[in-house]
Amino acid sequence: MNATSGVVIADPSLTTKYPLIAPPLSRRLACWLYEGMLLFGVVFITGYLFSTLSQTRNALDNRHGLQAFVFLIFGIYFTWFGTKGQTLAMKTWHIRVVDAQGNALTQKRAFLRYVLSWVWFLPPIALASYFGVSTTNTLELTVGWVAAWALLSRFQRQGQYWHDIWAGTRLVHDDAKPAPPMK
Repeated sequence: MNATSGVVIADPSLTTKYPLIAPPLSRRLACWLYEGMLLFGVVFITGYLFSTLSQTRNALDNRHGLQAFVFLIFGIYFTWFGTKGQTLAMKTWHIRVVDAQGNALTQKRAFLRYVLSWVWFLPPIALASYFGVSTTNTLELTVGWVAAWALLSRFQRQGQYWHDIWAGTRLVHDDAKPAPPMK
């Protein structure tokens, strides 16, 4: 057990360039919120590009096409940066995504992580849609689910989010200090 984070490392011999210790939940959630703010710009540009290419004049026209296009662009974004190890938000908060052994992600694993990460949003949205809940109540349900989902990582042995465990990935602290000079 790590004295600073209280997180158990399954096999200490697996430590590689990055110690396989999950950053604190508060830092991961701060990174998550910052990522959402950055994605606002990605959504804005994606929507502009889609509406220009499809000649959509009303936001409600081609709504499902726009949603599919945003899903595709997000997939490219998270797969691309997943293979690099960090998004801009992750760099800011010194967090890196690696596979279970601490190595860089393959495109396949990064895409799997992206698809599984939709568990942050799909369950409450599906429930709200099924029961015909208002937009305000859908937002409240989603915020409650996100908080519960984040807290569930406290019950995971290495402190990782469950979608990361399912994808075979993990978030680790990125000590971005440069290597000492060679003598």
